[in-house]
Amino acid sequence: EPVRLPVGEEAKDHLAHAGDGVGRLALAVRERRQRVVGAEHVRADVEDVQRVGRGGQPFMVIKFRSMIPNAEKGHGAIWARRNDERITPFGRLLRKTHLDELPQVLNVLRGEMSLVGPRPERPEFVQTLSQSIPFYRARHCVRPGITGWAQIHQDYGDSLAGAKEKLEYDLFYVKHANLYLDTLILLRTVSKVLGLRGR
Repeated sequence: EPVRLPVGEEAKDHLAHAGDGVGRLALAVRERRQRVVGAEHVRADVEDVQRVGRGGQPFMVIKFRSMIPNAEKGHGAIWARRNDERITPFGRLLRKTHLDELPQVLNVLRGEMSLVGPRPERPEFVQTLSQSIPFYRARHCVRPGITGWAQIHQDYGDSLAGAKEKLEYDLFYVKHANLYLDTLILLRTVSKVLGLRGR
């Protein structure tokens, strides 16, 4: 049986299509792989990282690099931890303010993401979590978001138990998605960012 989109998801589809042209124009401007952020000598690399989107389809998320180069060399993909030594000092500031996710506005304009929705996860983690947590892939029936219901209620998940809790919030959003809930999430995200409660 086909998955029925929640109320408001069809409207997001129309908005995403309308933003395709704007997204292509914005990407044309993105010629260099570095952007100056803040002080003259402080730079943040822009990187493309693979994530799983709606329908389980992989896509490339655009974000500011917050970890050292080759952060996972020798041990593969692992969750970010509290006081993770792989995160650079400037990267820690980006994460606390959630500015590392700011370039994903381009993903929204390209129709790959929404402002609000379950955060897109890495393919390696999706494969593992879908085998361990029932209905995990149900979160992929909507477009992933820059922020979401889970993000305003929970810090970064760094364990299987944390992933299960995050899924509960994600499935709540999938079931109840509407304009009011999206607005509430955006307002509470702003409050969380101003409180510097990222990791």
